Amino acid sequence: MKKFTLFHQYRGLRRENYVLFFGNIVTNMGSMVWPMMTLILDRKMGMSAGNIALLLMLGSIICMPANLLGGRLADKVNKKNIILVGDIVSVTCYIVCGLIPLSYVTIGLIMLASVFQSIEGPAYSALIADITPTKDREKAYSLLYLGANIGLMVSPTLSGILFKDYLWLAFIISGVAIGCSTLLIWFLVRNITPVEEETEEAVYQKARKGASVWRVLWENKAVLLFTVITALYYAAYNQFNFLMPLEMGHIHGDNGALIFGTVTSLNCIIVVIFTPLITGWFKKLRETGKLVVGRALLIAGYLLFILLLGFIPVYYAAIVLFTWGEIFSTLAEGPYESKRVPSSHRGRLTSVLGVTQGILLALFNVGVGKVYDAAGSLGAWIIVLSAAGLSLLLAIWLIRLDRKKYPMLYLEKTEETEQPEPTEKTEQP
Repeated sequence: MKKFTLFHQYRGLRRENYVLFFGNIVTNMGSMVWPMMTLILDRKMGMSAGNIALLLMLGSIICMPANLLGGRLADKVNKKNIILVGDIVSVTCYIVCGLIPLSYVTIGLIMLASVFQSIEGPAYSALIADITPTKDREKAYSLLYLGANIGLMVSPTLSGILFKDYLWLAFIISGVAIGCSTLLIWFLVRNITPVEEETEEAVYQKARKGASVWRVLWENKAVLLFTVITALYYAAYNQFNFLMPLEMGHIHGDNGALIFGTVTSLNCIIVVIFTPLITGWFKKLRETGKLVVGRALLIAGYLLFILLLGFIPVYYAAIVLFTWGEIFSTLAEGPYESKRVPSSHRGRLTSVLGVTQGILLALFNVGVGKVYDAAGSLGAWIIVLSAAGLSLLLAIWLIRLDRKKYPMLYLEKTEETEQPEPTEKTEQP
């Protein structure tokens, strides 16, 4: 009988990894606003799909310089302090939103919170890479992702219940949850000293003084291609929070919010169940291979949703495929980027990646929204599937390019896979 290793594989990380894990659980227990943003603008404020997309694009544009600023700060100053300041502003904005009537002032406060969350984003990602050795990095990102989705299992369904008559309470709960997470990080995250490594696979992470972020990117064509691949993927992926709830709202009316809430909760349940399994089962599959599998599953999930639109049980089947794709993609992205860029540029490169995704996502949503208003559902979904398909083809191309650019990563991976199973297998009863 094999040894039970679902959560055993997460042992051996720094204490700070576990604090951030629990902090993510608490924060996402109160994540009730963004999953319902499209429905708030559509059902509560009466906006068209095109105008919703324009407003979301405006929010993305506002967040772009904030993301770049956050990346620069993450490489220059204390990452923990950046996270704390961003969280405090977010808490204040959400609490105020819960205390005032729903209006464009509310939308402005939500955008302000998003700006500061954009500033802290690169610091959060870079902090995980700093405190985690290369060999454990996939586990660390997997654990953080798992924590986020444990918290999200309940919040979307609860926000769907609160949506009709108690939306104000969703804002209050979001603020309180982020506040609790902030306190955890404030008091328990103490050692943020970067790990120093001399291993072969860490050779591409050596700090570079004096080089600009653009020079580093230009010298790493595979990372540039990875940036395009992820931007296309998230443009398609984001339709889970834009086009899918629009479809459900138009077909099922006010019940669409509750249905979408339960679908989102199932997404999180699947993540919690399968993230440890996929992390363990596919640990020998390289990041590039995970990118390909993730995009293929995303396309399969969307196709099932589109072909049987209006049949509610199919929504839940489609979200299973969609979520498996999300897991594979998430497990690949953080480790891929952090293993291939200098540690001195992690924050700035993360912010450039985020801005690239934001620009494409904003333009993409506007295009999808305009097509949806003018030509209906089918034309919009064709655009979405085209973006996902292009991302898949480029991910296949990346496999070859990446092997050529980063041979030391593949050398170590090959040696590991050629070795017999270590003592773990022989110790099993």
